[in-house]
Amino acid sequence: MHDTIPKRPGTRSPVTSGEVARLARVSQSAVSRVFTPGASVSPATREKVMQAATVLGYRPNALARAMISGRSRLIALLVAYLDNQFYPIVLEQLSRQLQGRGYQVLLFMTEPGDQDEVVRRILQYQVDGIVMASATLSSDLARECAQTGIPVVTLNRYVATSPASSVTSDNIEGGRLLADFLVRGGHERIAFIAGAEDSSTNRDREAGFYRGLAEHGVTAFDRALGNYTFEGAAEAARLLMKRKPAKRPDAIFVANDHMAFAVMDVIRTELGLSIPGDVSIVGFDDVPEAAWKAYDLTSVTQSSQAMAETTAEILIEQIETSGVRKRAAVLPAKLVVRGSAKVPL
Repeated sequence: MHDTIPKRPGTRSPVTSGEVARLARVSQSAVSRVFTPGASVSPATREKVMQAATVLGYRPNALARAMISGRSRLIALLVAYLDNQFYPIVLEQLSRQLQGRGYQVLLFMTEPGDQDEVVRRILQYQVDGIVMASATLSSDLARECAQTGIPVVTLNRYVATSPASSVTSDNIEGGRLLADFLVRGGHERIAFIAGAEDSSTNRDREAGFYRGLAEHGVTAFDRALGNYTFEGAAEAARLLMKRKPAKRPDAIFVANDHMAFAVMDVIRTELGLSIPGDVSIVGFDDVPEAAWKAYDLTSVTQSSQAMAETTAEILIEQIETSGVRKRAAVLPAKLVVRGSAKVPL
């Protein structure tokens, strides 16, 4: 019991693991194992060490341990924006995956074009690995990270010339599935609202979309740029739909759900048109809000759980084997049909 262990006299000096070991009557290495995630230690030893640590007010110094072991067990998550509902979900799942394996997460925000400078600051924290979501870094800096043994994984995008690993959904196949679905649904004027032009995610979804149209001998009716923003998508919807019925699309593939919600709001509330009566809308990501009755959005699912698991697997395998190498994981995409688009007969 705690009350049988004498308390240490008050002092300003930090409590050491040696003092904990003496009070708990175990070895100093046993104390170290108790505070090392995943290390093997008996329940009885753990209880004695934790009791002694509580009485003495001991807290392990993670920075000192990192200096000794050469491992900080810190993973940096670099994010350019969190507006898209997909990213908070996948980042939460990724954080839980990493923490369950004994790694802690540091979140860094960046502005477009500022990623390399932020990564240079991140490296000062002696992180063991870096995940970039809604952001990319230059091939030169990714190569520098690889040379120093720090794995980098880009989540939901990739740079073909970069040595960084990547985890994406099959965006090409997802775009193809949506095109096929819309053509078979009887639509003749099918438009596309693009995300960011420099994003691999957008390029692949659009390429797959055009491929799917071509399989039916159809070409895209129109195109507008939403730039992966709510405001940009709303303006793109106005541009496409403020026309006479014969001059506007009868279906729109929006490059992600975040933009699709803005498009649907404009079409219904500003223009007084019906979905899917006047125009069918489909998106990509299948975030939870897509299933809300207010949107009921047909979309392509990206498995955030599978993406988080795969990202954690790549990072930890490369950290623990000290072998940084490029891996490109492409996960399956699946069409989820709801009520925002006419369904093929």
